[in-house]
Amino acid sequence: MEKIITLKTVEPTALLGVGDSHIKLIENAIPVKIIVRGETIKVQGEDDVVSQAQEILHEMMQTLTGKGSLTVSDTQKLITLIKSDSNKEPDHRSVPDHVIYYGRKGAISAKTDGQSQYVEMVKNNDVVFSIGPAGTGKTFLSVAFAVAALENHEVDRIILCRPAVEAGESLGFLPGDLKEKVDPYLAPLYDSLKILYAENKLVQLLERKIIEVVPLAYMRGRTLDSAYMILDEAQNASVLQMKMFLTRLGIGSRAIITGDVTQIDLQNRSDSGLLQASELLKGVQGIGIVKLDKKDVVRHPLVMKIIEAYDQN
Repeated sequence: MEKIITLKTVEPTALLGVGDSHIKLIENAIPVKIIVRGETIKVQGEDDVVSQAQEILHEMMQTLTGKGSLTVSDTQKLITLIKSDSNKEPDHRSVPDHVIYYGRKGAISAKTDGQSQYVEMVKNNDVVFSIGPAGTGKTFLSVAFAVAALENHEVDRIILCRPAVEAGESLGFLPGDLKEKVDPYLAPLYDSLKILYAENKLVQLLERKIIEVVPLAYMRGRTLDSAYMILDEAQNASVLQMKMFLTRLGIGSRAIITGDVTQIDLQNRSDSGLLQASELLKGVQGIGIVKLDKKDVVRHPLVMKIIEAYDQN
């Protein structure tokens, strides 16, 4: 059996150790052959030991991301722990086949069939529409895709935006300056970033504008090269705003548009740019559309029941 692991979101030298010392520890502990070529690791051997080595490497990546470093001692402890666990219950763990990003709280990967389709769409298209109800991971996964691309030097910056649709209160009457007025609309994007990045690193990236979190209106007049653009809550973008966002795409850039067509806050549902764009651009090469549903909800189990109750009403 051969398993291939791609090191897209971790520093290979930090993971493998000086002179591949961490890899040699694994090979000495279990009967596998590990071949490293750039950012690709090939693990060869019998099925059970290859799975064991894959799990060790997975845990090493988690440790490296969480601590910011990985020592020989850490690697030895992980090998001992996983060998011990495997002897007791050989199949009690599963390692994700495709990890989008190793965040502060562990590996980010698809958890449902719909999310797996989402991953494939993003891998194979420059522009992806992700449409589905609350709790299906639309926003969080889109930010994870963008952060992984940034860390892998595929893009130079990330632009996250949302339409600031007023719901009950006028922005003009809310207290504070413009930033304080619009930040509540952008809070879910900040929340996703805080899961993926340590606070000090996130602050630096925001200050240097490598990551920008802005209202959709701030995108007007810009052309963004080598950027990962995300439009969240796109069901509340007008037809003209959607066209404006999509035409900001520059050379080497990618975009994800997320939204829930059951939660349109515009006065007229037909004014939603998401509804029009997802129909108008269907079948265009390079543009993918994935539709998630209640089976893809990964929040509290009650969220699925709430969605079902509203669907039946």
